[in-house]
Amino acid sequence: MTMRRIGIALALIVGALALTACAAGPNTASVAGPDAAGFWLGLWHGFISPVTFIVSLFKDGVGIYEVRNNGGWYDFGFMVGVSMIFGSSGRGGGAARRRRRADR
Repeated sequence: MTMRRIGIALALIVGALALTACAAGPNTASVAGPDAAGFWLGLWHGFISPVTFIVSLFKDGVGIYEVRNNGGWYDFGFMVGVSMIFGSSGRGGGAARRRRRADR
């Protein structure tokens, strides 16, 4: 029974370390000026993120996320842009399920 407890404890420790390794840190490159990327650039970067990701696999100078941004508004715009691309298919799947249920 003690080996099982040791295994569970090890699994919990490894899980906790894995979760803390993914924690976000502060953006030390952020700027608060006219050159910082704001909401509209965040929206655009989120919208083009699938294409940018593919390009970033082959070019080192291309990144998906603008590091020099103004903080929360850029993040909000980025998430809205990403959700416009990746979040739109869920509603269509629900409608198809409802149609199949109605046909039964």
